[in-house]
Amino acid sequence: MARFVEELESGGVDALIVLDGANPAYDNPWAGRINAVLERNDPDYEPTRLDADEIDDRSEEADAKAENDPGVDSDVIDDPIRAGFRRILTISMSGIPTETSQLCEYITPNHHYLESWSDAEAVQGVYSLIQPAIVPIFASVNRYGTRQEGESLLIWAGETERYDATAEQPYMQYVMKNWEETAFAAQNTFTSFRSFWDSALHDGVFNAAASGTIQDYGLGYGSPARPSATTTAPATAPEEDVAATAILPQAEIVVLDVNDFDESDAVRRISAAVQVESEITFYETINMGNGVYATNPWLQECPDPVTRTVWGNYLTIPVTWTGGNSYTAYKDLNGEEYKGKADLVELSVRETPETVTVVRQFGQMPGTFGLALGYGRRLTGAPGRALGQSVGVNVYPWLTVDADGYVQYYSTEATISGRVGVEDEFASVQYHHTMGLTTSNEEGTTYYDKRTGETQKIAGELTEEQMEHLEPYNVDEVTVMEIGEGMQGGLTDRSIIFQGTFEGLPELREHIAERRAESQHLNEQTLYPYEEYVKDIYSQGHWWAMHVDLTACIGCAACEVACVAENNVPVVGKYEVSRHHEMKWLRIDRYFYGDVENPRAVYQPMMCQHCDNAPCENVCPVNATQHSDEGANQMIYNRCIGTRYCANNCPYKVRRFNWLDYTTADLFSSNEPEIADEDLPFGADNLTRMVLNPDVTVRSRGVIEKCSFCAQRLQSGKLTAKIEKRALRDSDVRTACQTACPTGAITFGDRNNNQGDVRRKLDNPLNYLALEEVNTQSSVFYAARVHNPIDALES
Repeated sequence: MARFVEELESGGVDALIVLDGANPAYDNPWAGRINAVLERNDPDYEPTRLDADEIDDRSEEADAKAENDPGVDSDVIDDPIRAGFRRILTISMSGIPTETSQLCEYITPNHHYLESWSDAEAVQGVYSLIQPAIVPIFASVNRYGTRQEGESLLIWAGETERYDATAEQPYMQYVMKNWEETAFAAQNTFTSFRSFWDSALHDGVFNAAASGTIQDYGLGYGSPARPSATTTAPATAPEEDVAATAILPQAEIVVLDVNDFDESDAVRRISAAVQVESEITFYETINMGNGVYATNPWLQECPDPVTRTVWGNYLTIPVTWTGGNSYTAYKDLNGEEYKGKADLVELSVRETPETVTVVRQFGQMPGTFGLALGYGRRLTGAPGRALGQSVGVNVYPWLTVDADGYVQYYSTEATISGRVGVEDEFASVQYHHTMGLTTSNEEGTTYYDKRTGETQKIAGELTEEQMEHLEPYNVDEVTVMEIGEGMQGGLTDRSIIFQGTFEGLPELREHIAERRAESQHLNEQTLYPYEEYVKDIYSQGHWWAMHVDLTACIGCAACEVACVAENNVPVVGKYEVSRHHEMKWLRIDRYFYGDVENPRAVYQPMMCQHCDNAPCENVCPVNATQHSDEGANQMIYNRCIGTRYCANNCPYKVRRFNWLDYTTADLFSSNEPEIADEDLPFGADNLTRMVLNPDVTVRSRGVIEKCSFCAQRLQSGKLTAKIEKRALRDSDVRTACQTACPTGAITFGDRNNNQGDVRRKLDNPLNYLALEEVNTQSSVFYAARVHNPIDALES
């Protein structure tokens, strides 16, 4: 603990204590007081601030809760106490059917947020305008069309004079009028509101700190008087809701004060010993959140960074090491997980059972289990399934509320049975598209005996008799290799992952340099004049390359989803994923290394490496994949006949084959009107096809596809530069994955541009090429993973 305090003190204003969201509310004051001691004055860190209007809203909500049951939240699906909540629900503004709207008397569908106008204050004093990316699709669809929730509230409140009701986007007029009365009046740079508005709209932000102080913050949205209980609402609003707006406006609001709380009670709670055999934690994943994204198939098929599973929540169980190279999972479950098989167990929390699928999790404390929130939404309708067919298990009924009224996201009353079945569609991508890591080292190679199922290490060549029943042990398919070498391919003789500590940087640089020199020496033993070829072809014009910093990569998969959206990559569903048929152009490989009981994880984005000596190009019988004079490996879909020779010859396993017509690209809708009992096939519907990027070809069945370095963006950048009569710059082209990465781990550019970001990053001594020893001459460079451990905190 003393070392922990030292680290916080040395961090000063750059240090911050953040709770994970599942802590009881009595932990919040502790975090607040520590941050106050650290003099946290960073303007980017701003706790939630309520304006006058919002405080009044909380007053009414608090009273509504008091009249019913404690613990009422904003949505039925994620609320452990729902019986009382049903009595106060009247209007739902959800744009899609939900568990909450099912209980409401009235449904007033809201625009999608990408169809809406609004504003926000992400950083104190800096205000952002939110403008729609598309015209509302359903706004004019008879009387059941959508309407922005802000406009609905203005109509019901009788505030129609604050905007132009005849405008195409009435709420935009309201936002404009409010900015004119507040933000424009607070600045002295512009003399007319139109010029101020155009500038703010163009820049996207207005910095109030640089232009003066805005009264009351929040752009004055709390200033208009609230309607009284006798206000007459338009006919479009339910009459009973008008009276509901005046429920005890004097209700007391409890404001959290970090300097005023019962410290002894907090100490008692934190230090209280809990003697239980097991505990299960219910947590939110980065993909589903609390379930709000459960209807998004892109996120359903995006692998969880920790469990590496898709399409459902899985019970995580701990793995215990028994010494040597052996380990046991809880109750010996999932013994054949590496074969794509997962066990089913019956999980019972307070005598309420559910059948769930198990996934093993290394580094998880014995006696602890985890299950993600946000799944099992039956009334919403899961993507690709009929209404009522859920994806995963709904764990919200297992949540409880403690004596202080706080929701408990854990339980010590869980019991887990042994194996009750096997999951037929275990959708885990951890063992898909592996790169054949083996346990070869100076002592020999570990082989798998097909007769006995055991492993043995043999030095030297195999005899003919041994070859009949022995095969190399593939570590990323059997999860664990020699403990001294790491787990799941973390440390092998293949140059896929390099990692080290901050203190050991000199040794890491030396190790990488030695390995690269060895690989390059081997690659030079060839009759192919590669250096002359590079000089003639790539020294002129552009030579595209990508750099990936493994230290910065956090495995969030934002790049993966961005690639799907940008390049019309199809969603294939749980069954197809379980058959290794996912179509992702970019995948995130996870490797463990270090202490087997508490391993570290490293994430590696793996896409087409656009090799200058690509093994896929030489084997295509119809020249469907070829190399450009700018260093990009290109696909010609019309030529591809689906032999899959290229995918077989790719050492990185990044090529994808369309086993089915996932995007209905081959569909003749007029000839097939009754597919799946639909009048119009789903993929042929014009509304469905609006999700597709018109700049990218939609592939058909029987065609290979893979990362293109966002060729459409390259062409767009070239055309822009041509129109402006100038040379193409690195900043003109940003790939989808690079744009989406929140940590800046991915950089794309022209390596011939000595002033470009990529060129500068290629000089990093921590750089290496994945599988450089196979001489593919990759165009994707990786920087080794470096971590800075604090031994005193890890012991």
